[in-house]
Amino acid sequence: MTKKTLWVAKIKDGTVIDHITSGHALDVTRILGVTGRAQGVVTIAMNVPSKMLGVKDMVKVEGRELNSSEVDKIALLAPHASINIIRNYKVVEKQQVKLPDAIRGIVCCANPSCISNSDEPVEARFYVECREPLCLRCHYCGCVMEKEDILKQF
Repeated sequence: MTKKTLWVAKIKDGTVIDHITSGHALDVTRILGVTGRAQGVVTIAMNVPSKMLGVKDMVKVEGRELNSSEVDKIALLAPHASINIIRNYKVVEKQQVKLPDAIRGIVCCANPSCISNSDEPVEARFYVECREPLCLRCHYCGCVMEKEDILKQF
């Protein structure tokens, strides 16, 4: 007989971000602007055993559902993450994050001379050169950004 362990408690309503790449749970909370000062329980689990990833992180945010822009930001750091919307203790919606081939308006170019960083009304645009490890190429100046460059922006 095997014993199952419940690592974190269930939430009544909110969002569970599961299968976060190990070590990135705090980055995900920073992206979402979760500080712990607002109402609602926030649970952060790090280095939890996972059949799929070996180890994973998880974030549960009570009383909040993510918008598509927030999901896209999470995809930059946690390409295997799943987003579960919880209502009345039940999963009512589940989606896998998907890193699109092109990223618009989420991050800024690391090149200070890029036109997307000027006073011109130009939205930053990147192409995903590589998903793992993450590598983005700026549409305008060709500057290559890696995960560390992106993390500095959140």
